[in-house]
Amino acid sequence: MLFSSIEFIFLFLPCFFIVYYLLKKTSHRNIFLLLASLFFYAWGEHGYVFLMMFFIALNYLMAVIIDRGWHPRAVLAFTVAANLLLIGFYKYADFFIGTFNSLFATSFPLPHIPLPLGISFFTFQTMSYVIDVYRGDTKVQKNILYLGEYVSSFPQLVAGPIVRYRTVAEEIGERGASLGDMAYGLRRFIFGLAKKVIIANNVAALCDTIFKGTPQEYGAVGAWAGMLAYTMQIYFDFSGYSDMAIGMGRMMGFHFLENFNYPYVARSITDFWRRWHISLSTFFRDYLYIPLGGNRVKKGRWIFNLLVVWLLTGLWHGASWNFVAWGVYYGIILVVEKLLIGKYLEKCGRVVQHVYTMFLVIVGWVIFRMESMGSILDVLSSMFGRNGAGSVSFFVSSQALQGKYALALLLAVLFCTPALTKTLFRKAETSVTAKVCLNAATVALLLISVLLLVSSSYNPFIYFRF
Repeated sequence: MLFSSIEFIFLFLPCFFIVYYLLKKTSHRNIFLLLASLFFYAWGEHGYVFLMMFFIALNYLMAVIIDRGWHPRAVLAFTVAANLLLIGFYKYADFFIGTFNSLFATSFPLPHIPLPLGISFFTFQTMSYVIDVYRGDTKVQKNILYLGEYVSSFPQLVAGPIVRYRTVAEEIGERGASLGDMAYGLRRFIFGLAKKVIIANNVAALCDTIFKGTPQEYGAVGAWAGMLAYTMQIYFDFSGYSDMAIGMGRMMGFHFLENFNYPYVARSITDFWRRWHISLSTFFRDYLYIPLGGNRVKKGRWIFNLLVVWLLTGLWHGASWNFVAWGVYYGIILVVEKLLIGKYLEKCGRVVQHVYTMFLVIVGWVIFRMESMGSILDVLSSMFGRNGAGSVSFFVSSQALQGKYALALLLAVLFCTPALTKTLFRKAETSVTAKVCLNAATVALLLISVLLLVSSSYNPFIYFRF
């Protein structure tokens, strides 16, 4: 069940919050949230809901054992290995077997196991919880229902952000949502919905339309336009879902941390990764990079640590070599930035810094989107003029020149920076007129989003693969 679907917006969500607010005790709300979340997951995943329940039970038991001091290091190693084996089996079995077949000319059959939605998110959450209990960074949760509510909470279950237990531990035990929280949460949800439906869906359609053509047809103009569209699609798609998750969490009294901070205004790749998918970046930093030694080691080991982290970051996104290449691509860029060009980049003007960053980000998205080396090279070579400017007849016949696509791209460029939104929110805090305008815009965005959902069946979501 997509957040950006009619049944979720007008059936599941209202019914959930009516019952949720009728329940007064936090303990009752927790149990109801657990049951509602299991229903939400079972709606699309059926039998895999039992897999998630197994994850919850396993990590609950292991954390309790660690808390009691029964061979905590060995139990932690077993727990992390068990989590990684489970995600490896469901997400990477075909990839590893296929790679083995290619390397050794074998013909082992691929199992073609369907990927459980959100497995990358809820396994990372359960692992972070157990590791934090082992480190003493959070107290063990002795109520398995409460831990289940944390892991399965439907706002962030299938698409993140990766919420650490210690961030919400106190609010699981006791929380409340004021009228201000409810208003903020609802507005944040609607803004996220609009980002997804009004912008992401339309630029996604433009991107798909262009890349259905051959490199000779779309040429340099189409390659750049298509990748600009994809650059905006993946940001507004994923950040829109994060906004909806944060909004729904706030309506329940949870304060989830931000997951995006206007990454396309970054002035270096280092800065970009401080702003993009923050919950994933900090997860790898705190649970892999720092334990490996971080930057407190010799230069050679530091380079190794960074490349390992980024190789695994790429692999986390999908069981395909293009994701591995994407991760290594960023690892190499970050090494070069920190060792060679960082001090020179700091002396450049903002325009140069921004152009440098966005150029590398867009090239990175080519590697991310295209599934084969051949298609990656086709797009990159087209971007640099190998296939000419592109065919006018192709753009006309494919309907890539529709006004709605141009409008969506314009909105994407305007709202991927904080200039307009922060100004409006700041004025709304002190001006009645600005507050009325903000509320009117929120209602208008909801109506437009619903109309688009009703009139179109095109509603993709990139991060469901992860």
